[in-house]
Amino acid sequence: MASREHSEGITMSGGGLYSLATIGAKHVIDAATPMVIDAINSLSQESISSGFTFSDMGTADAGTSLSMVAAAIDAVSTRVPHAPISIVYSDQPRNDFNALIANVYGLGPFESYLDRRDDIFPLVSGTTFYKQIVPAATLDIGFSATAMHWLSAKVCNISNHVQAVGAEGKELEAFRAQAHRDWRQILLHRARELKPGGKLVLINFARDEQGRYLGNTGGINMFDQFNQIWQSFLEQERISRAEYENMTLPQYYNTVEEFSAPLQDPDEAVYIAGLRLDHIDTRIVKCPFAESFTEHADATRFAEEYIPTIRSWNESIFFNALSADRPLDQRRQIIEDYYASYRDIVRENPEGHGMDYVHAYTVISKIA
Repeated sequence: MASREHSEGITMSGGGLYSLATIGAKHVIDAATPMVIDAINSLSQESISSGFTFSDMGTADAGTSLSMVAAAIDAVSTRVPHAPISIVYSDQPRNDFNALIANVYGLGPFESYLDRRDDIFPLVSGTTFYKQIVPAATLDIGFSATAMHWLSAKVCNISNHVQAVGAEGKELEAFRAQAHRDWRQILLHRARELKPGGKLVLINFARDEQGRYLGNTGGINMFDQFNQIWQSFLEQERISRAEYENMTLPQYYNTVEEFSAPLQDPDEAVYIAGLRLDHIDTRIVKCPFAESFTEHADATRFAEEYIPTIRSWNESIFFNALSADRPLDQRRQIIEDYYASYRDIVRENPEGHGMDYVHAYTVISKIA
């Protein structure tokens, strides 16, 4: 049975730490910024003049997208200087919205875009992209990066691994089917939200044409490393078999064909709803910490910088996999020991470790 409660309990690192730890995610968004500007420039003058609305879906603490949003605001201002601009930030209800607000308003370590002009309206929503976020036909540009690989529910545990990239047989099929349903649900909601002529710029984790995916572009497979450490805890009886299997990431990485299918088949509900695929390509953004290691050659520094970026997005899943019958301090110690083990492995043998980002960069239109 799908565990929606488990899925909804996933959180990124709070207190503004997520964006500080995930500079690679910002690099991904920076690479997409020209696509956002092109999408804005393709909109009709009439649509912008009546008020411009931009959504950043799955935004976490908003720090990674601030410079992209600033560029989008400048692009709108160039075309229609006095159009009111609404920036709608959305994520799941348990997201750290306090950190988001601090970042947007320049109260954290990042520069705010709010001093660019007076009529910018940042809005915050606890609605996920699995539901409609803004009223129908009000959205000009919908954006999301590094978020829509999270499934709406964990359909089953994976018995031999921690992520669908290592799943087999019926377990893999269950994840694939859920991902296909979720992608269509996401797109149908966006079809309702978009104005005619509006655009989506979606930057999603993917498996590329060569079978590469996050943390698996040559060298050590990051997800296999996750699994090997977690398995060693099972073998040492630090965790139970149930806890090992509960540590299943509710994620799936689509291929270009899987992303494209509902946007190109005239019989698909997404196509009937008016969405069309303008462009899709896959790109790799190198792990910034591994790249930096090639220059400074300090294995300890690399390990200390690299592990937090992993921890920022998967710690809550590891923690939630542990039995609630365990004392809280025991659960916390297991998690600390897990990441310490990973850090030691990287420090002792750093070559081949890294989290290169593999994304599908996609632009979708709502037909006028």
